[in-house]
Amino acid sequence: IDFHVDVLKGGMETYGVTENAIFLPGNTDPQYSEWISFSGTSVTLDGEQRYLDSQLSYQRACLHAVDYLTRFGYSPEQAYLLLGAAPIEGRFSGVVDIPNSCATVYIPTAIFDFDIRPSAAGPHQVDPGMGAPHAAA
Repeated sequence: IDFHVDVLKGGMETYGVTENAIFLPGNTDPQYSEWISFSGTSVTLDGEQRYLDSQLSYQRACLHAVDYLTRFGYSPEQAYLLLGAAPIEGRFSGVVDIPNSCATVYIPTAIFDFDIRPSAAGPHQVDPGMGAPHAAA
């Protein structure tokens, strides 16, 4: 890990940052060109419509991704951890379609060592590893 900090005297006022610090993330490599995406809308698991609830729609998109990944043999916990560690992208895809809000989660396909895309062959089954939680067969 390469970590560098510059403290600029009066920097908050100079750059118009009044409440939070700003930072520059490191290198942007690798760049991904193919993604699998999952969408969610502002409807609860119980089917209740929530008016333009973007946070709920993003949560639902993540839950759809977790459900998809469990088809490959990941436990829900492993899929959740994968989403937390992978270089995913999240986007609010539509907040103008009243009453729905839509969010989308994009997972780069290149982070997997097998094809994660849907196919006629069905999902490739992963070995969750020794001691890792896994779904019951």
